[in-house]
Amino acid sequence: MDRLICGDVGYGKTEVALRAAFKAASQGKQVMMLVPTTILALQHFNIFKERFAPYPVNVEMISRFRSQSESRHIAAAFHKGEIDVLIGTHRLLSTDVAPHDLGLVIVDEEQRFGVSQKEMLRQLRLQVDVLSLSATPIPRTLQMSLSGIRDISIMETPPAGRYPIRTYVGEYDDEAVSQAVTREIERGGQVFFLHNRVESIREKAEELRGLIPGVRLLVAHGQMPEKELETVMISFLEREVDLLVCTSIIESGLDIPTANTLIVDRADLLGLSQLYQIRGRIGRSDKVAHAYLFYPPYAELTREAMARLSTLSDYTELGSGFRIAMRDLEIRGAGNLLGDEQSGHVAAVGFEMYCDLLRKAVAELQDQPVEELKAARLEVNVDAYIPADYVPFEAARIDVHHRIAGARDGERLELVAAELRDRFGPVPDVVENLLRMQEIRLKAGVLGAASVTFRKGRLELGDIRLDGVQRQALEEAGHKFVYHPLRRLLVLWPPESENGLSVIKRALDAIIDSLFTPTAKL
Repeated sequence: MDRLICGDVGYGKTEVALRAAFKAASQGKQVMMLVPTTILALQHFNIFKERFAPYPVNVEMISRFRSQSESRHIAAAFHKGEIDVLIGTHRLLSTDVAPHDLGLVIVDEEQRFGVSQKEMLRQLRLQVDVLSLSATPIPRTLQMSLSGIRDISIMETPPAGRYPIRTYVGEYDDEAVSQAVTREIERGGQVFFLHNRVESIREKAEELRGLIPGVRLLVAHGQMPEKELETVMISFLEREVDLLVCTSIIESGLDIPTANTLIVDRADLLGLSQLYQIRGRIGRSDKVAHAYLFYPPYAELTREAMARLSTLSDYTELGSGFRIAMRDLEIRGAGNLLGDEQSGHVAAVGFEMYCDLLRKAVAELQDQPVEELKAARLEVNVDAYIPADYVPFEAARIDVHHRIAGARDGERLELVAAELRDRFGPVPDVVENLLRMQEIRLKAGVLGAASVTFRKGRLELGDIRLDGVQRQALEEAGHKFVYHPLRRLLVLWPPESENGLSVIKRALDAIIDSLFTPTAKL
């Protein structure tokens, strides 16, 4: 198994991982769970220990919260097979952590790890199963899953009683910060204030103390000593603190239902998936949560920063993680699927050709037949396009064009047509022409023709191979045609007043009927 579980924040990915780990451990295999932060490692360790307590499953953790001697002892026990489930941070990638009989690797918050780190885990054993969890996978991972290199499962059902997070994007404003914090504290909740610069985080905390008198406030960041950080997080979990001023250390997996307001300072400097993960730290209860994404007043934002922030404000409904990851793929590109780059541009060859080349390469590596259904070039005097007054959004028009061009059979074309009718109303003639042209290209592809030309009742199919038996079949069917040695088939068809596309379609159907059995038709 090499499967990506893409589920929104709080949708239960950890529960899937827990059950997978139990399944592996009950079969006598060891499990390694790699998580990005020490806080998340501690949280998972406590959950796994509690859930596995009634069973003979030994769970341990290696992270900064363990001393060096404790870590060495745990690693040695894991190597002897005395530990069934080992949870840890990057420390698990150290050479002294060697499993006895590894069966499953779980990578939580997959987007937080580098390509080389994940590959190191896979090299531990050739037959190891890998389960990756992410709300917003990086473009490279998402493209690998969409291309068939990896399996993907999407969790779409939200937990009962959840509400979408109300998201506000705008310039930083002290008054807005004060009101947001005060409102959350008055309703008995807690607040995350994300200031992602360690060197100035204490200064920001003092500024907030002056802005909101009486607030109980603590600071948390990744460079703090382990025990101090653990004490701060436990204080916040036990509701001894109203406001936690922190860095992006809170990004991964923390489950604090009482925290339902998030304020992000300099949101323009954070990545799209990162912002979505951070926003997912709130809204984990039956209360409506509020997220404020601020950028400096009068700041000149880059186009990418504006695209990221507008995406977050657009996708606020439950279950938006997969769509945000798809948007991230559009913004950043898919990257090098066989190398280390996790994002990048495919404009050099065009996205459609890139995906087509990738599909063929994957099929060849898997020893599967490569689907080669040619779409012929079509020359006919008709108007075929998607008018702006029918589909008003440019991005949607491009998407419809891509889907029509990418349809591989008549059934998929009809699905596109049905969706157009449902979303935008009755299909205009020019759009109907576009659909019929793709259908004709595919029919010509069945015949092996590279081009179709129709002028004044003369249908010409270019680059088509016909043997003697096939030419005889056409004659017996009553077709008037001329077959040139240069593999051109000229079919004389009675000129009619109807749409030229209808004439071509009827002619191709008749030729296919003459040459093939009914099962070979499109």
